[in-house]
Parts: sequence; structure tokens; C-alpha cells
Amino acid sequence: MHYWLELTFFKMGFWITWTIIPVLVEILPAIVSAIRVYYRGRHRPKLSLPAKLPFVTIVVPVYNSEDTLYDCLNSIAQSTYPADALQVIVVDNQSTDNSFAVFSEAQNVFSELNMSVIRTKKGKANALNIAMYNAIGTYIINIDSDGRLEPHALMNMVLQFENDSHIAALTGTVLSNRDEIQATKKWRLRLLQKNEYFEYAQAFLSGRTIESTHNQLFTMSGAFSAFRRDVLFNTFMYNTETVGEDTDMTFQIRQRLGDKVSLCAEALFFIGPISGWQELYTQRQRWQRGELEATQNYISDDRAGLSKFFSNFLVRRMMIDHTFMFPKMIWFFASIVLLFFRYSPVVLIASYILIYLLYVVVEIFNYICVRSLLLPFKEERRFYGHLWWVIFTLPGYNLVCFWIRLVGTINMMTRPLDWNGQRPAAELSSVKQQVRADWQQLWHRKKDQ
Repeated sequence: MHYWLELTFFKMGFWITWTIIPVLVEILPAIVSAIRVYYRGRHRPKLSLPAKLPFVTIVVPVYNSEDTLYDCLNSIAQSTYPADALQVIVVDNQSTDNSFAVFSEAQNVFSELNMSVIRTKKGKANALNIAMYNAIGTYIINIDSDGRLEPHALMNMVLQFENDSHIAALTGTVLSNRDEIQATKKWRLRLLQKNEYFEYAQAFLSGRTIESTHNQLFTMSGAFSAFRRDVLFNTFMYNTETVGEDTDMTFQIRQRLGDKVSLCAEALFFIGPISGWQELYTQRQRWQRGELEATQNYISDDRAGLSKFFSNFLVRRMMIDHTFMFPKMIWFFASIVLLFFRYSPVVLIASYILIYLLYVVVEIFNYICVRSLLLPFKEERRFYGHLWWVIFTLPGYNLVCFWIRLVGTINMMTRPLDWNGQRPAAELSSVKQQVRADWQQLWHRKKDQ
């Protein structure tokens, strides 16, 4: 009896040790941050309107966007920001569809807007760099051509700039378009899209809100970001050698210039929901690569030690997002291997249930604080509120994204720069070919012996 008690405590101790890692590094900090965000949402600062609204330039990079460009430009025209204080620059990246015809139609319909088009070579970074030199606004706002602005987004973003002279750049809140999600017929895809919507809402309205408090915003959204024009011209412009040009620009402004980068939670931008698992796979790998490239370029060796975990947020972010990937991977596979050593399946299942429930608790806290920040947007708040049940599916969705990011980290070490990356089927085929080749080589060596 004594032996079995000791064995049980040993096994429980093993899993409690592994459980401490996500609890201390992810779960407890997330709960504390959610409480702080909720408090901030209940105590919003009041922004005053300036005597005269500044002139603003909106840059819209376009590549084969004939299906979405008109709605994007229409959302600018329907904005509460005065049309006579806007300059709209559409930058065409060598589109091969009818994007220019759509622009011409929009130019005729929205005649009150000052719109022009520029043609550049391929690459979003190239498009944004060219547009910078054609912009005349006090603020330059970049938006993707496959999304649309909430009517008050531009006004809210400019007011935040005008009320805080220390802010050099802002990122808006990016959410999936709820109407498109509801129109999706396939329930599996709709489930994926609702998890993505929940993820975006929490990432921006919870994660980026708390990052902004201490000027620790890791990356501005490439889909919707804004800058003081004079600040942009003090940077090295957008980096054309990385897939994370938005992250690189964030690091330039905050790390190199020492300026403040923040979130405008009240500036909403709606993008099309994810089209499926394949897009999620390539997208998250691209984001992972962009994060790693930017961090590698802007964090020096003397500030990257483990001792800087609590004092340097970049070290903390890299440890949580990247370094702790490998203990998680070991933990996952070790649990399977231990079954073959007569490890208790009950203890194993109990540990997974415990971890899952802890992540659900985190999602509940995030859900509450995000709803508080969506208070000015009744329709959006109602839609988000109806998705309360996603709290229980999001841990699984995040686990899938974790494995995709891990693959992205490995691919970054072994593959050249590629915007789209390989799709899952192509990567699986490559793995099968490599395994087959290794097996044949091993078989031939055995025969030779």
C-alpha cells in the first residue's frame, strides 16, 4: 500500500511540475491582464475635438482586389471624417484582374473623395513606401483593400492622436466581418471562422490593450495602422526583405526612435474571415516568421538573457511565444510515451482536463473584458456575446495554432523567404518523400553490411 501511495504522489508530482509552466507563464499573467483591461474599459478617457481637424492620407495597397476594393473605398466615403480633409491613395501592386476598373467606378461614384492611383512593383512594403512620398496628410493611415472601416474609425483614431502628442503610431482593432461569417454555409468552416473572430477580439481588445499601457505593443496590424507623417520619414521605411514589414516598422518606431506605439480600441476595421485551414496554416507561419525576423534584428545579445525575463518585455514575449514551444512539444509527446511505461492513463487524462479548464478560465476573463470594450458598438457586442460558447472551443483552436507556429519556426530555419509558404498537403508530401528516402538509404546500408 505504501509503495502505491509513493508511486501515485510521484506521478502526480511529475504532472504538477509540468502544469506549473503554463500556469505561471501564461494563465496567471493572462488573468491579471484581463482584470486590468476590464478596469480600463470602465474608465475610458474622454477625448476632446480639436478646433480644426487635420488633413489625413489613407493608403490602400491593392493586388487583385476587384471583389473587395469597392466596398473598402465605400467605407471611407461613409466615414464620419470630413471628405474634404481626406486624401486617398490606391497603390496597385501589378494587379492582373479588374482592380483598376473598380477603382475608376468608385472614383466616379465617390466624387467627393480626393482619390488617386499609383502603380508600383509587387510587394506590399514597396507599395507603402511609394505612397509615403505622395502623402500630404498630417497622419498617414494604411488599410488593406479586402476590409472595410467602421464609420467612426477614422475619427476615433485621429482624436486619439490629437489628444496625446506622445503617440507616434497607432494600430486599429481588426475583427472578422460578422455578416460574412453568418453567411458561411459549411458549419465546419463557420466554426473555424467564429474561433478566429474570438481570437482577433481577444488579441486586440485584451492583449494589445494591455501591451499599449506600457508601450510594449509587439506589432501593429498591417491591415489597419496609422502614423504621424513626420515620424515615418525618420524611419528606414518599410523593410522589403521580410514578410513581417508591419512588425519591423513597429520595432523601428518603438526601439530605434524611442517613440510610443499604441492601440486605438475604438477604431474598428473588418476583414474577410479565414477561408479555411490551409489559409490559416500559411498565414500563421508567415506571422511567426515576421515576429522572429523583427526580434532578431532589434534585440541585442546583452538584453536577451534569461535574467531579463521580467525587465524586458521582448525577452518575455519571445520566451512565451517561442522558447516555451519546445517544452510544450516535449510535454505533449512525453505523455504518449509514458503510457508504454505503465503510467496511469487516469492521471494523464486528469492533467489534460486540468490544463484545459485553466485555459477556459482565462477565456472567461477575456470574454468579460472584451465585452466591456465593445460597449460603444452595440451590434458587434451582441454578436460577440452570442458566441460565448466559443470559450470552450478556443483552447483547442489555440493548440492547433501553436503547432502551426512551431512548424513555422522550423521552416524559417530551413527555407528561404516566401510570402505564401507551402500548403499543408505540399509539406506533408515533402515529409513523406524524405521519410521514404531515409528508409531506403537505411535499408541499402543494412543490405551492404
